[in-house]
Amino acid sequence: SAIVGALVALSIVALVLSLVRVEEVTLPPTVKYGMVFDAGSSHTSLFVYEWDSDKENDTGVVSQTLSCDVQGQGISSYANNPPEAGDSLRECLEKALQVVPAEKQRDAPAYLGATAGMRLLREQNSSAAEQVLAEVAKTMQEYPVAFKGARILTGEEEGAYGWITINYLLDSFTKYSPKAHAWLRPEAANIFGALDLGGASTQITFMPEGPAMSQNEASEFTLYGYSYNIYTHSYLCYGQNEMLKRLAKELIVESSPSTRVHHPCYPKGYNETVSLSSFGTSPCTDCSEPRLPLGDSSVTLEGRGNASGCLAALRKLFNFSACGQSQDCTFDGVYQPPLRGQFIAFSAFYYNFKFLNLTEGQPLAVVREAIEGLCSRSWEDLSSSYPKENPKRLPKYCANANYILTLLLDAYKFNETSWNNIFFQMKAGSADVGWTLGYMLNLTNMVPAEAPARVKGHSPSLWAAAVTFIILTLVLGLAALLL
Repeated sequence: SAIVGALVALSIVALVLSLVRVEEVTLPPTVKYGMVFDAGSSHTSLFVYEWDSDKENDTGVVSQTLSCDVQGQGISSYANNPPEAGDSLRECLEKALQVVPAEKQRDAPAYLGATAGMRLLREQNSSAAEQVLAEVAKTMQEYPVAFKGARILTGEEEGAYGWITINYLLDSFTKYSPKAHAWLRPEAANIFGALDLGGASTQITFMPEGPAMSQNEASEFTLYGYSYNIYTHSYLCYGQNEMLKRLAKELIVESSPSTRVHHPCYPKGYNETVSLSSFGTSPCTDCSEPRLPLGDSSVTLEGRGNASGCLAALRKLFNFSACGQSQDCTFDGVYQPPLRGQFIAFSAFYYNFKFLNLTEGQPLAVVREAIEGLCSRSWEDLSSSYPKENPKRLPKYCANANYILTLLLDAYKFNETSWNNIFFQMKAGSADVGWTLGYMLNLTNMVPAEAPARVKGHSPSLWAAAVTFIILTLVLGLAALLL
């Protein structure tokens, strides 16, 4: 009996020591960091993320530690001076190193993804685009981070990674149910679609009811053990900045050879002088148009503040007739299956509607009324009412808002009812909505293909405790049997 008592005591002590060892291993958790540059057409931003390593296969656990806007324009604007593109990133890289602990920096993956601005530059001058990427890569390699590359994303990648970001942050892929003690997959209808509007391109991404018929716009992902077939399409030259250039060019062509042109979207009293040579800086506004006056002359655009005239002018930028009678078609002959579910509209979609001061869920009639009211205001009224607003951006809100209406209603085919399925927001949880988080999650394999139940594991110490306890219990049982 003394031997039995001693063995029991030993087994209890071993179990306690093993459990103490588990506490020592699991607390505190190891924090990891990652960073992604979003090199857009008009500007570049850096996002720094952090997460607990013991939860890195859960959904929604990544938080945004830093958002830093790089000074100046997008990296594509440095085509004639590539080293400046690299130097422009330094200030934000320094700020990133201030938030990432020194001992974690060399293990922090760092990426740069360039979008539509660089896609356009590559069309115009591929060698210049390569030089710009080489310079930004050279700069990032000077810093003590795990540089993983600088590359140009395709439009479909941009759309798909934005879709992953949204649904990851909103726990749409999988949720843990304490009641069921299991990981549950939300209904497919609860997967959000993504609407992204940038400076040079716009993307739409969602899960259609059936498979996406066109392979050009179809992407397939296996996330948390489930397959997702999504439709995604990117429209180059349909970002808001390129749209404004294309609109100005069309107005000038229609009024040629006049040097003073009425602009229905600009407010009354606002004039803007543009150089005709500026249209040659982008493939979206090619100067080969025979009706465009030649030379380096200038044209003055005079605001008229006409909402209906603005809408009519913007509709001319879309080739709706290319679809014929097809219902599965947006414009320019592009296939799109019927819309499904709710959508998060971010980037320029969000910023323009934020300026209109519209609350979530406003009926379409209220939105239209707000836009018409904005367009009717004079430049004097607007500039005095919004003294802190960027004077270059302020006169463009009427055009941008009408463009968004045309894109969403006429092109993507939202209607009075489905309009209520669009949510204009820029954050989900603690992170900005965009493609950068989805890009990092994908490249670091933090959205596993396996179901959560299969990727979960116990720490080595917990296994040691269990094995030790089982062995001592067996020994105790044999001893008791012998005695």
